[in-house]
Amino acid sequence: MKVKEFGRQGYDSTYQAMRDFNEKRDASTVDEIWLMEHFPVYTLGLSDKTEHLLNTADIPVIKTDRGGQVTYHGPGQLIAYLLINLKRRPYTIKKLVSLIESSVIEYLRDLGLNPERKAGAPGVYINGEKIAALGVRVRKGCTYHGLALNIDMDLKPFDGINPCGYQGLVCTQLVNHIESISVAEVKEKFIAYLIKYLDQSGNIMSDVA
Repeated sequence: MKVKEFGRQGYDSTYQAMRDFNEKRDASTVDEIWLMEHFPVYTLGLSDKTEHLLNTADIPVIKTDRGGQVTYHGPGQLIAYLLINLKRRPYTIKKLVSLIESSVIEYLRDLGLNPERKAGAPGVYINGEKIAALGVRVRKGCTYHGLALNIDMDLKPFDGINPCGYQGLVCTQLVNHIESISVAEVKEKFIAYLIKYLDQSGNIMSDVA
């Protein structure tokens, strides 16, 4: 599994790059994880329920083909896009979502926090507040989209939506629970947890794009 770091990227170009990667890959293509942050953007999932857009101000709204409802991405949030060939993996898409959640939960527990799942609401929560969102798409047996983990960001844009389609859902971030933690620090540590659950072969290649 190859890990690529992209820094801060626009959403549109990344979304297209994910789809292009999936269209061009074949049975020998190595699975990849893309790590990045995004400039401020709201993304709508396949449910496409615009009633969950309350006050988006001047932040762009982009329709996507991932699962789920509306969410916000912005600087200070770690994005991990998962480009995985499920035909080569011993797990289904449902199990993949559970494995992603487990990686976040174990990482946060090792930081001394008490993360949890919510039945019927994918993601990871602390004291009922959402700290990690998930949205994955499978095409031709291969996944794209992935995970967003709130670290040290402006949470106000979440007030402009019903996050993930849940009215009144409050979002939180790591810096609210652990002082002076950065995206760079989390990225360095968390990737090992993600790999542990998704690729037990331990064969990791790193690259900075």
